[in-house]
Amino acid sequence: MLTPARRRPRTVDVPPVSPDELHRDQPDAHRTHVCDGDLVARCSLWWTAGPSLPGERLGRIGHYYAADPAAGTALLHAACDELARRGCTLALGPMDGTTWRPYRLITDRGPEPPFFLELDHPEDWPAHYLGAGFTPQAHYLSALAPARPAADERLERQREHFARLGVTLRPVRLADWTHELRAVHAVTHAAFARNYLFSPLDEAAFIAQYRAVRSFVEAALFFLAEHAGRLVGFLFAVPDLLQARRGGPVDRLILKTLAVLPERPYLGLGSLLLGEAHVAAGRRGHRGVIHALMHESTLSLAASRYFEAQVIRRYDLFGRRLACRAPCTRSDADGTGREVT
Repeated sequence: MLTPARRRPRTVDVPPVSPDELHRDQPDAHRTHVCDGDLVARCSLWWTAGPSLPGERLGRIGHYYAADPAAGTALLHAACDELARRGCTLALGPMDGTTWRPYRLITDRGPEPPFFLELDHPEDWPAHYLGAGFTPQAHYLSALAPARPAADERLERQREHFARLGVTLRPVRLADWTHELRAVHAVTHAAFARNYLFSPLDEAAFIAQYRAVRSFVEAALFFLAEHAGRLVGFLFAVPDLLQARRGGPVDRLILKTLAVLPERPYLGLGSLLLGEAHVAAGRRGHRGVIHALMHESTLSLAASRYFEAQVIRRYDLFGRRLACRAPCTRSDADGTGREVT
């Protein structure tokens, strides 16, 4: 805990992290900043397990919440000092341990309102990180494309190609939800294994994470691609239910997750799944499809451009170089550790 500071005006109240979140995310430490008996900033720290980068030992700062820039910046400086003492060479934040949990900050809100399942936060939080010496480490975006009322020639060719190969598409079986998710878990890990900051998530935790959205899932919007009796790809989409909560019509579909096995026969299957989702959106009367939270370096951007998607939001993950104050364990390319001096 930081030394109590003199009271200052607060822009927001800071809720404590729930015991369930702490139990689920298993941080190595949790830190708070108290001012005149009030909680004004808090965060959790991770320096063991989790994602890796070649040549670095990563520390992560998550569960972040701050009442004002001064409290947030002070807490972030203290968090970096502790991560350096733990042997970390690079601090990343905000990240609740891994990329399976909430991470990133909105840095360009654009003209569109928030969409369903998109995390939001006070607008000044990026300035907290910049004020504590962080800089953008990775860039992400969400884009809005028009829905399509019918298949175009490319989609028809893709349908024919994968039909000849023996790949079939079907909706998820909600009555067999846990069994379906076991196959989805395997495809997700195979598809994302080379992604930036990927770290494995065990099957039980993966199923528990999807359980949180089960009530919003429509079978017809969870596309499964199968070949020779096994799942080889999937696309998960959900209507933008925030539109209804704002009192308007639900006319946008959100593409949450697209994954395809990285095997040669399935090259182009992701484009087929995207095309089917856009046509499904058009048939449901939606005007747009949100391609959500894409890393700027991924192939998803090329597919997004084909569908004439326009960027509506930008996000950054922030990083700060640390002066390691302990014998530093850096991760080499295969994820093992080695002591360096």
